[in-house]
Amino acid sequence: MLHIVNKSPFDTGSLASVLRVAKKDGGAVLLIEDGVYAAVKSSATEASLKAAGMPVYVLQADADARGLQSKLMEGVNMVDYGGFVDLVAGHDNVQSWL
Repeated sequence: MLHIVNKSPFDTGSLASVLRVAKKDGGAVLLIEDGVYAAVKSSATEASLKAAGMPVYVLQADADARGLQSKLMEGVNMVDYGGFVDLVAGHDNVQSWL
C-alpha cells in the first residue's frame, strides 16, 4: 500500500498513524505538500521514518517550494510528478492521510 501524507507531522498525528499501520502492510510513504517537513534531517521525525524500514518518497516540487531539497535526510527518494503517478500505479492500494 502507498500511504500519502500531505500534512506536517508537527501539526497532525497523521504520520505517526501511517507509521503504525504501514509497518504491518509493508507499504511505502509518499510525503507531499507540508508532509515533506517530516523528511528534514535532524528533525523529530527522522528516527521514526528510518526505524519504519520502508521506502520514503518526497515530491520534489513540494520540497523545492519549501527550500528543503538540500535539507532532507539520507535515504529519501525524490520523485517528480511522473514518479508520483508511477508510485500510485505501482501499488494495489493508495491511502491519503489527512
